[in-house]
Amino acid sequence: MHARFNFTDIEEHPLRAYLNSEFHARAPIPLSSPVLVSHLAFHHEGLKAEDERENVLRLCQTSACRFIENSTTHLMFDAGSFQMRWELHTEYSSYTFFHPLVAGEPLHPDTTALDSVFPDWLSAIPGKLIVATHVELRSTADVSPESVLAGLSPTSGRQMVVSRIANGAAWVFTDFVFDNGFSRFLLLDDTMVGRQPGRAVQRLFEIETYRMMALLGLPVATEVGRWLNGAESRLAELMDLISQANSPEDERTVLADLSKMASEVEYSVARTTFRFGASRAYNSLVLQRIDELREIRVPGYQKLSEFMQRRFLPAMNTCAAMANRQDDLSERVARNSQLLRTRVDIELERQNQELLAQMNNRAKVQLRLQETVEGLSIAAITYYGSQLVQYLTKGAKYLFPVLSPEIATAVSIPLIAVLALFGIKRMRKALAHDAEDSH
Repeated sequence: MHARFNFTDIEEHPLRAYLNSEFHARAPIPLSSPVLVSHLAFHHEGLKAEDERENVLRLCQTSACRFIENSTTHLMFDAGSFQMRWELHTEYSSYTFFHPLVAGEPLHPDTTALDSVFPDWLSAIPGKLIVATHVELRSTADVSPESVLAGLSPTSGRQMVVSRIANGAAWVFTDFVFDNGFSRFLLLDDTMVGRQPGRAVQRLFEIETYRMMALLGLPVATEVGRWLNGAESRLAELMDLISQANSPEDERTVLADLSKMASEVEYSVARTTFRFGASRAYNSLVLQRIDELREIRVPGYQKLSEFMQRRFLPAMNTCAAMANRQDDLSERVARNSQLLRTRVDIELERQNQELLAQMNNRAKVQLRLQETVEGLSIAAITYYGSQLVQYLTKGAKYLFPVLSPEIATAVSIPLIAVLALFGIKRMRKALAHDAEDSH
């Protein structure tokens, strides 16, 4: 019989348990109607996760809390009168509050799950509020869809969104309009089972949260659009100047302007890339969550998907269009800069060729002068050498009377000239060899 396998014998990846916990984290909470659920999302900029977590735990200082989930990025606990779930995301933190109701319990229209939470604690939540959503989950046995539809007034000016979700197992009513600071959903459970109510509530919150986070790109797109209009006009003017440039100085001036414009474009791209990319990602999540609701049309009313296509997608298309215009402008500036640099380089090459030709002519003149100087140098060396021979032979005549200074001088002249010519040529070859080695 083999020994039982033991994990202690294998080195485990340090992130294995963490990744598996994250995989199972943020699961839908099991809910049963009736219940009030309120969801807040705060956009955080530079806030530490530890500070937010400590602020959440202050709720448990005044009452006994039973922790259901507990990690560095999400918490869920039961405080008796309500349950709360905190989740830390990349750009925002979400706070979801659950308050169970009694079947048939009448409610004031402004009642939310936050009524059981300390107002001072709510006002101390770090960050800036970006989403405040309220969902009232009821059973169709408690509130009939027909009674809700009958109470909808066509003269109220609000465009109601009514849809049957989960293949007809529930009803959703909303208008996405802020009411006392909240966007509100009425979710009527008809035949949902298991965790379906919790998943439906979570998807509604995610749709609203991701919608608002995606729309953060719209003001940026509007600002970039105004800047792009001016930048594209400036680029067209610079292209006209390129065609009108008549001198290298004009081309260099336009190239400097193009380089400055390129830096401005790249700064704009760097400043907005994250925001446009985030909006694109949030947009895909919104569409995915709506698709997961599996909507069925209610005659006479818009579905969530239709409402998003008419009101939400144009904003996302604007963000995508501005991002594409920025990229296109960056490519055009780079392309035109390259073309102008090519023209400038060609002109510089032409000037360099002219300079090389002038230098070649100077070198030829210098060579001729050098050859002339070399000839004069040979004559001078021969003259002074022959004079030295003459002086030597005049002195040696007293020792050798038969020696004639004039004959010795005449004989030495051609010999000295040949030796001087040979020496100069050898020196020239040595210098040329050294120059080749240096290259």
